[in-house]
Amino acid sequence: MTPREKVGQLNQRMYGWDAYRRTPDGRFELTDALRAETDRFAGLGALYGLQRADAWSGVDHGSGPGAEDAAALADLVQRHVVESSRLGIPALFVEEVPHGLMALDGTVLPVNLAVGATWDPALYERAAAHAAAELRARGGHVALVSALDIARDPRWGRTEESFGEDPYLAARLTEALVHGMQGAGERFAPDKAPVVLKHFAGQGATVGGRNSAESELGLRELHDIHLPAARAGIRAGAAAVMAAYNEVDGMPCSGNRALLTELLRGEWGFDGLVVADGLAVDRLARITGDTVSAGALALNSGVDLSLWDEGFTHLEEAVERGLVEEATLDAAVARVLRLKFRLGLFDQQQTTPPAPTGGKDLSVALARAAVTLLRNDGTLPVGSHVSRIAVLGPQSATTAHQLGDYTAPQHSGTGSSVLDALRRLAPPGVDIRHARGCALTGDDLSGIPEAVAAAAASDLAVLVLGGSSARTPDTDFAANGAALKAVSEMTCGEGVDLAGLRLGSAQYTLLDAVVATGTPTAVVLIQGRPHVVPDTAGALLTAWYPGPWGGEAIAEVLLGLAEPGGRLPVSVPRSAAQLPVYYNHKDTEYGGYVDADAEPRYSFGHGLSYTSFAYGVPSVYGRTVSLDVTNTGERYGRSVVQVFLRRLIAATWPRTLELCAFEGVGLEAGERRTVTLTLDGELTGLVEVRVAESARAALTAVPVRVDLRS
Repeated sequence: MTPREKVGQLNQRMYGWDAYRRTPDGRFELTDALRAETDRFAGLGALYGLQRADAWSGVDHGSGPGAEDAAALADLVQRHVVESSRLGIPALFVEEVPHGLMALDGTVLPVNLAVGATWDPALYERAAAHAAAELRARGGHVALVSALDIARDPRWGRTEESFGEDPYLAARLTEALVHGMQGAGERFAPDKAPVVLKHFAGQGATVGGRNSAESELGLRELHDIHLPAARAGIRAGAAAVMAAYNEVDGMPCSGNRALLTELLRGEWGFDGLVVADGLAVDRLARITGDTVSAGALALNSGVDLSLWDEGFTHLEEAVERGLVEEATLDAAVARVLRLKFRLGLFDQQQTTPPAPTGGKDLSVALARAAVTLLRNDGTLPVGSHVSRIAVLGPQSATTAHQLGDYTAPQHSGTGSSVLDALRRLAPPGVDIRHARGCALTGDDLSGIPEAVAAAAASDLAVLVLGGSSARTPDTDFAANGAALKAVSEMTCGEGVDLAGLRLGSAQYTLLDAVVATGTPTAVVLIQGRPHVVPDTAGALLTAWYPGPWGGEAIAEVLLGLAEPGGRLPVSVPRSAAQLPVYYNHKDTEYGGYVDADAEPRYSFGHGLSYTSFAYGVPSVYGRTVSLDVTNTGERYGRSVVQVFLRRLIAATWPRTLELCAFEGVGLEAGERRTVTLTLDGELTGLVEVRVAESARAALTAVPVRVDLRS
């Protein structure tokens, strides 16, 4: 290969939606921009977002590829790329798959924070397999999936993309993601897709919860909290990782050789692809002085494939100037080509798998499993005496705010709001009335009297509050797609960080007014981060962003047709002034605050049931923990058995608690089952094992002392 051809394989500079246009008669044709790009590099290494559709790309149902023609568009582009390459090298088509394929007609799943709330890796593995099959059926190859960010500060707008605050929970779900999407074996099956795990590393702990800010992490904190998910994903066979925007120890991740080469490739033996985040390579010019040396720094640090930047376009010059060894360039090219061979892109006969079915069912199953009951005084489930239900609040009758960030436009009528689902699922004769009350943001209170009247005339008020990550055409975007400022009702998502954790002011006024009627009230939160909500209503649930059919899952739980099986993947603070409130802090004897409670309102792992469970005394044999779990209530329920450890003797100062195993178990009324869990094989030291239903409960659970030093 010539230097020009090699450099071309390492570039992913073009926005995929600029590669095509739809003609007046509905066909797709290639653009001069694509031809110029392939001419420049005698081919193309990778193309990002050929199927992406959203407010940033400007692609919608009128201009972009849907399920019926996406594969044909991909084939059209690929044939041009191969014909432009002297050696006939195809391109990688890289797509966003953060919670389902981000494409027109793609199945939208609940966001990762909701996945974390399921505590169900097996269910998530099936959903990930479906997303991979959908990607491949449409001609895509590589899936970009957020999995590595640990949510240590809920003010961060991308909290919704994380699995939660705990490294072990994130590691288990990351393993499930890789197994589901990639399958097993060196070659990818036609319905499997290589995963790019993002973001590596520490992006969930940026200062002040501000997107892309610095992460003030010591090496132990980095290894204890922010690297286990990446380690688990790589052990599971992840094909690629994406370097994060933030810095670690003063060096941005894309230019951090200690992180990308010495640790990732050296200590961990990773032989896959390292991808830079959007425009991250060019940011390194603040260190090196120019884009040529910025590209050289990234390549020398361990980055193989760029994204939208100019730095990697000058790698030929960097070699000529002695900034990069040709062997380093060749090694990166070899890794890109190997991934293409693993995908079978060089095969003469390639198989496009059929589109998978069952996407809606998987989305609803995840949403249902994520609904978490935080408080309940007996208001739920809806009793037989209830004949009139007032469905209120800014989230009650819309699906737009259930979807989360990184979501393609939906066809009108797709999904189900809470109001729609309650009207469909409520028993015959139950009168469902509705009033919005207020908007998500702002202080307009004019709709509250109507909502209060509806509540006062009902036997139950269901008040649906929360936030939104919905991007709209009037959003002002940065060059990497992050929102520059919140517009409309957008209160979460990439670039939408908060200084506080309160909902829009009118939502609190609405809550107070509805509760003041004396009508039993159940509050449902649809949100991308934990918000501060007082315990004034009889029942409180969180569904996170449950996806387009989330209203159906929520209604099933409200009506008692389904169990609230979710458990918190993050701790819920009483105020932003408390932060941080994650459960696994260092085990120091510091006191609380003199002006407020230092404990979170709800701790990691918390979640109530419509039934009750009894735990037997745990038995520990080596690294195996066994105990009996009994459903002592009158209906089916799912308990999540959580095993925490407290280190008694450790080489460094220990944490208060650490999750080290968990298992969900569904039991009929009166049923007893023995649950056996295995502790992580890397755990060492003299420890106390505590089995409970949440981190807070574990603090008072009877400990079992175990010596793991031998």
